[in-house]
Amino acid sequence: MKILLNLMIALIPLVSFSQDSLSNHYKIYSTSKQKVVSVDDIVNDLGNTDVLFFGEEHSDSTGHYLEYILFKKLSEKYPGKIALSMEMFETDCQNVLDEYLDGFIREKNFITEARAWHNYKDYRPLIEWAKANHIPVVAANAPARYVNMTNRLGLGGLEQLNKISKAYLPPLPIDTATGVYYDKFLNVMGGHSAMGGMQLFQAQNLWDASMGWSIARFAKAHKDYKILQLNGSFHSEEKLGAAAQLKKYDKKIRVLNIATFSDENFDNPDWNKLSKNGDYIIVTDPKLAKTF
Repeated sequence: MKILLNLMIALIPLVSFSQDSLSNHYKIYSTSKQKVVSVDDIVNDLGNTDVLFFGEEHSDSTGHYLEYILFKKLSEKYPGKIALSMEMFETDCQNVLDEYLDGFIREKNFITEARAWHNYKDYRPLIEWAKANHIPVVAANAPARYVNMTNRLGLGGLEQLNKISKAYLPPLPIDTATGVYYDKFLNVMGGHSAMGGMQLFQAQNLWDASMGWSIARFAKAHKDYKILQLNGSFHSEEKLGAAAQLKKYDKKIRVLNIATFSDENFDNPDWNKLSKNGDYIIVTDPKLAKTF
């Protein structure tokens, strides 16, 4: 099953979408309409939206499949006015990413020098579609070395960096989101004792702020674009995290979010329980093998 799924992901660009081969393995729920909808419904609902956050589970094969379908359909509906923004690439790799999209460098060099994630195969169809159709891709995440630095020294430590380094980060100081988001993070981490201080939460905020800032900066330079942002689900559930940081950089930007879950209750999901997490909820079949 896992070999078959990996082959399916690799061949996504060749698949005819007139028949959705995984349609029995996911369900999409619209919170506003309070009913199950299709990918086409999401695309059609985005007329008054600037940014769509797709919160994924990084190893979910069905989620990656749906990201590609959604990206392809958005690019067809908004030709020349669509962009992809990704947690999976860091801001200091933007030039390498652009060089690959422009056809200047080999894929081998791109994967190495852009520090592509170990499961790059899951995102490759999106990058290849962007490359073939001249769609910009935003390397949105903070460089890992600065996240590690924040884990050790806190956000204040970033002030020691020089101008070149700071150019890869959102404007300092970075606002640390407290309240609901902090409580949620604390619960996931297992309480105060497991965190060992605020640095871990501050590093989370650096991730979020970097993605929000990267999106806002691109949107400012590209009026009327639709932006599909891919990140781990926690970063944008309930429009907290990166989505909330984005609104700090651009209060007028219009945001919708998708939260994805591989749920043991796939046959009969509890939409009331899940709906607080997003405008759209995608539940995927846990019986399908993970990509890693």
